[in-house]
Amino acid sequence: MKKLLFSAAMLLAGVSANAQLAPGSVAPNFTVTAYQPWLATAGTTNNGSYTLYDYLDQGYTVFLDVSATWCGPCWNYHLSGALEDVYATHGPAGAAGVSASTTDDVMVIWIEGDGTTADATMLDGSGSIGNWIEPAAGNQIQFPMANPASASANQINNDYNIAYFPTIYRICPNRIIEEVGQMDATELYATVSACPPPASAPADVAALSYTGATVHCEGAYTPSVDIQNNGTSALTAATVTITQGGTTVSTGTYSGSLATYGVANVVCSPIANFTGGALVVTVTTAGDASAANNGANATVAAAANAVSQYVTVNITTDYYASETAWVIKNSTGATVAQGGGNWADMTTGQAGQTVQAPQMVTLNPSQCYTFEITDSYGDGICCSYGNGAYSLVDANGTTIASGGEFASLDTRAFKTGALGMDELATIAMNVYPNPASSEVNVSFEATNNDYAVSLMDLQGRVIAAKNMTNLNGTQVVSFSTENVAKGSYIVTVTVDGLTTTKNVVIK
Repeated sequence: MKKLLFSAAMLLAGVSANAQLAPGSVAPNFTVTAYQPWLATAGTTNNGSYTLYDYLDQGYTVFLDVSATWCGPCWNYHLSGALEDVYATHGPAGAAGVSASTTDDVMVIWIEGDGTTADATMLDGSGSIGNWIEPAAGNQIQFPMANPASASANQINNDYNIAYFPTIYRICPNRIIEEVGQMDATELYATVSACPPPASAPADVAALSYTGATVHCEGAYTPSVDIQNNGTSALTAATVTITQGGTTVSTGTYSGSLATYGVANVVCSPIANFTGGALVVTVTTAGDASAANNGANATVAAAANAVSQYVTVNITTDYYASETAWVIKNSTGATVAQGGGNWADMTTGQAGQTVQAPQMVTLNPSQCYTFEITDSYGDGICCSYGNGAYSLVDANGTTIASGGEFASLDTRAFKTGALGMDELATIAMNVYPNPASSEVNVSFEATNNDYAVSLMDLQGRVIAAKNMTNLNGTQVVSFSTENVAKGSYIVTVTVDGLTTTKNVVIK
């Protein structure tokens, strides 16, 4: 669900503003101490220590709730009793508050994410919405609730990329994490079946996730995959095979000593002249106990082609504009253009969207680039919280990438075209005055050919155009700007399907 944004207290606590941990990430370990006095361990001076990996190693699936005592949606979810119910029915056998008929395969841990919270606040102290330990008379929470010291809370927030409260994760015994959100008890427990069984055989290797680029421009392409040791013995060797259409196109190997549930990235051999498509990954090891977890699939999109080195980025955000940002990177991974993240006219959390003024980007001709748009909450910019969308448009007004319905990241590759016309024609083209007030003049050298001259806005919409045939020598085409809104525009000259583009400002 969307979206409880940070309060000043969270920001002062130094919490990461990144998106939540991506599904398939490895959950970092932590140890916390429960606050409830009735969970105190006999003979100790604390209320009981709880370490994540201890429960995962015993085969439990852990539901982790990171909340804050001042957070309204957190309190409402707490009152729903979802975590209490799943703990009572499926929690560790013999634990306080757990049914004698438990399935004994789930653990629940609640953590106060605001490191400035005093222990008394947990018991309806100043600044709290209510009594979190005993939300109703006689209803004492039985799963561990922890209020870590500031440094520990901030460490957990940063390790788990907590960007809003509440954040509820499911962590499988193999340490792989997925955000599940504010589900009821039945829905929460239904997700446990997605976890692989705990390690039981000496040798069991799994293809955890494909990590190679999902877009590719041209030339050689290098696949890669994360593998995990789901065996009880150290994994010392594994082979990765990648096929396309049933033909082996790449291979890779792992060698070393990978502990149980350890993860390693295997970079495979490059695929020459790769043009994209579906790839099938298979990982094997000697004596492998299960083939069911050996495979992974990936689809790599081929790059789109722009007609020139000019592209225009159009963004309409959802109602939470500050979560959206975009970059364009060159083939070395360097950022050459960017926007968003701090929209000047953003409307956060209200029934309004932010429309970015179309931004034209000048790139190098005949080069490969990647456009990336991110949403820090992880639900894209479409559709429940404002029907946002983006598009990447070339100088002819052709859309080369578009979308809006994605999770944390949408990535598209594209290749720029040449300058449009040949170098001499490009140099000869001129637009004046610039800035223009009453008219725009376009001069160019014609060579016995047919020409089209246009004035377009940054979204590729034609404001004015003229088509001329059999031109030769110096030409001057004028467009009146009397009824044209102030702003930035594009002038194009096209001949034989090739386009030269220049910017002009109308004031």
